[in-house]
Amino acid sequence: MLASALQCGLDRLRDENFEPLRGRRLGVCCNRSAIDGHGTRLEDLLLDAAIDVVRWFEPEHGIETTAQDMETVVSSRPEVISLYGDDEASLRPDPNALEDLDLLLFDIQDIGSRYYTFAATLRYILEVAALTGTRVMVLDRPNPIGGIAVEGGTVHQGFESFVGASPLCIRHGLTMGEIARVLTGSVGIRAELEVVPCRGWNRQVMQRESGVPWVPPSPNMPTPETALIYPGMCLVEGTDLSEGRGTERPFHRVGAPWIDADLLVSAMDLRSRQMQLQGLAFSPVHFTPTFQKHAGQQCHGIEIEVIEASVVDSLLLGVIFLEQTRAQDPELFRWRTDPYEFVTDPIAIDLLWGGSDLRHGLEQGLSPRDLIEARESERCQFLELRQQHLLY
Repeated sequence: MLASALQCGLDRLRDENFEPLRGRRLGVCCNRSAIDGHGTRLEDLLLDAAIDVVRWFEPEHGIETTAQDMETVVSSRPEVISLYGDDEASLRPDPNALEDLDLLLFDIQDIGSRYYTFAATLRYILEVAALTGTRVMVLDRPNPIGGIAVEGGTVHQGFESFVGASPLCIRHGLTMGEIARVLTGSVGIRAELEVVPCRGWNRQVMQRESGVPWVPPSPNMPTPETALIYPGMCLVEGTDLSEGRGTERPFHRVGAPWIDADLLVSAMDLRSRQMQLQGLAFSPVHFTPTFQKHAGQQCHGIEIEVIEASVVDSLLLGVIFLEQTRAQDPELFRWRTDPYEFVTDPIAIDLLWGGSDLRHGLEQGLSPRDLIEARESERCQFLELRQQHLLY
């Protein structure tokens, strides 16, 4: 598909010369992933069109996407408000920052995983906008890992967090505009919402086929293939294993100092055949993270390559990886217990999964397929819920 055949919401608004924004007191929440089909950033397009922005809002990682995960975002510009500070309260905009705005424009590339925090930021904006009467306009973008596959369950009561703020499956198959429609239509957030849909996208199309330029929406999301394996491999954040942060291939290179890389590759190959996990290849890897987990220590593990994107079950990949690393040494394998997105209890793996059943199931020796299939009724309920909110 040629780039000219697919337009994001920003392209369509640009083609209208941003007329719906004129005469409004405007706020904007975006990052550097907000580009048009020519690669021009939203900020520059608004400037060229003489659209005045009263206030900017920075999500996690900042507008420039240079801050690492869970790193406080601070701006020296008074017209820029951080939505990722040093405590949980900082994740929500102050109503005072919205009440004098007529319209808040939201344009951030999502990657199709519930954990990815921009959807939570959108929810919190909508909740505050409902209180202040501020209209929210979401400029939609394709889901880079497609809109067909849906994996995992939803978030159980008591496990809500910044990585599980909404009743979405782990791999939800929605665009950001569709998530907004779920939030206002089914969750009951009574904000005034307008979505500017993409034109020319269908749910089968993944990022590499779309022709849309890829701009990493966060520092550790360098490629669309990283986004594809993220629904499963982000679970590694809930352990003491390195998920490859501090390397050039985060989430593709995963391991720890104590792992036997060759043994793990053999185990992953065998278990993948048994579980019918397709579209991936594993090789042994030795790497030294420059920061975060095991910084400065040589780690051993696997490198994951995507061979056939359309058949990859990313969540199954992640659960098999946890099963096999734990099996290699149950004493050295540890769950992460330090604060995660400002929450200490429940622990990180339970927040990511949306319940404690994955952790307990792995400890009891349940198979990856059994653990995932235990959430199948939730997945089916979500498929039914989302149907009325689909735009494509």
